[in-house]
Amino acid sequence: MQIQFITRLLLLCCFIAVPAYAKQDSGIENLRQTSRAFSSVAKKVSPSVVSIQIEAKVPARQAPQFALPFGQDPMADEFLRRFFGAPLPGIPGPQRPPQPQQAPQNRVVGQGSGFVFKVKDGLLKNKTYIMTNNHVVEHADKIRVKFKNGKEYIAKITGRDPLSDVAVIEINTDDHPALVAGDSSTLEVGEWVIAIGNPFGLSYTVTVGVVSAKGRTGIGINDYEDFIQTDAAINPGNSGGPLVNIYGDVIGMNTAIFSRSGGYMGIGFAIPINLALAVADQLIDKGEVTRGYLGVVIQQMTSDLAESFGLQPGEGVLVAQVNEGTPAAQGGLQQGDVIVTYRGKKVTDVGEFRNRVALTPPGTRADLVILRNGEKKTLKVVIGKLNKDELIAQGPEQNAEELGLVVQTLTPALAQQFGIPAVKGVVVTEVAPGSIAALAGIRPGTVILQVNRKPVTNATEFKQAVAKSKAKKRVLLLIRQGNMQRFITLGW
Repeated sequence: MQIQFITRLLLLCCFIAVPAYAKQDSGIENLRQTSRAFSSVAKKVSPSVVSIQIEAKVPARQAPQFALPFGQDPMADEFLRRFFGAPLPGIPGPQRPPQPQQAPQNRVVGQGSGFVFKVKDGLLKNKTYIMTNNHVVEHADKIRVKFKNGKEYIAKITGRDPLSDVAVIEINTDDHPALVAGDSSTLEVGEWVIAIGNPFGLSYTVTVGVVSAKGRTGIGINDYEDFIQTDAAINPGNSGGPLVNIYGDVIGMNTAIFSRSGGYMGIGFAIPINLALAVADQLIDKGEVTRGYLGVVIQQMTSDLAESFGLQPGEGVLVAQVNEGTPAAQGGLQQGDVIVTYRGKKVTDVGEFRNRVALTPPGTRADLVILRNGEKKTLKVVIGKLNKDELIAQGPEQNAEELGLVVQTLTPALAQQFGIPAVKGVVVTEVAPGSIAALAGIRPGTVILQVNRKPVTNATEFKQAVAKSKAKKRVLLLIRQGNMQRFITLGW
């Protein structure tokens, strides 16, 4: 009896142990398959990735500041500055020692990355197009590209677009494969991504991470931003290299990093391939990029502004200013309108809307659904062509906590004193430090045109309008600073 009990107990232990071993083996096998998948993608993509070496002459004030593994310092020129410690706005950069006086010109060598891509009409005979960043090749006197198989070529610039930081270069050969373009609009936060490039001159380096965020705008790197954020390690020299998905399809071009030291800190940015290809195709076809133009100043719909307009945060973008004689004015857009859809798609972000307008071919008839005084209206606007001296701008936005300013009726004498146009309104003459007005960016010389969407023409009207808002402890102002108008809310 005792023997039978021991036998059954041993058998039971065996049955319990086997699944544990099987589970462990299964986990290892899953890791092995994941590892093989990354390796497979690297093998597939690497033949299309190039190392780019740039030679350029720079002023002496940009001379090398400290040594790096591959020779002269790419920080010596602005075209690689963002990858060597150039901080984002408001982030202090590293301190560097003063430099000795240099000769008038210095020749420097910079490193970057790029990749062969499929152009809209297919590769031309005996020619291969390579996509990279504008800041990599902008000031280059000589561009040399090198493939993983050891072949090297001298490249020339096909076209550059500083506003998006996209550039296309070409070489006289057609025997290198092009990367398959994915659809960056379908990318989801949390997806695996792989960055391939030449950090610090170490060619064909592969790093793995995930998509940390999408649609990053307002970072201050490019004029037109819609960045993919990733934690895949990106370092100096990765600039212009591809960001690919687990299928080996390129979904972005690595462009910048957030860094206090110039090295990897877990936050990198890539231009979505959909945007990059739209720019690259125009560069190849016309040598320049033509952008759509609406002619408005727009603001993000913050929670304070949304409450003032009776909307939800993120519901549309606010029109703060309509420039005279522009497509927006001709199409019937007015100051205070909220644009909720553009060409059938919802509008929730200023940067995204700006990009969509810019990528709309001039002459296109675009439908805009707006909210005006709580009612929806559909406007038809013919998109114009953006010239260098025209802006589709975004008004700055500030939140605040308490009120504190002094105003006077705007007279010709005050207008001359503050150097502002003689318009109807009140001028701010004093702003209390630390007040909501100061925090919101109001300063002496700011002109207040409206209070709660009603015009004010003198200081008395302004004080009466503010008094009516005391119960809500919130007031909506339309202000003018320079030639720019914007809405702000002050709460106390």
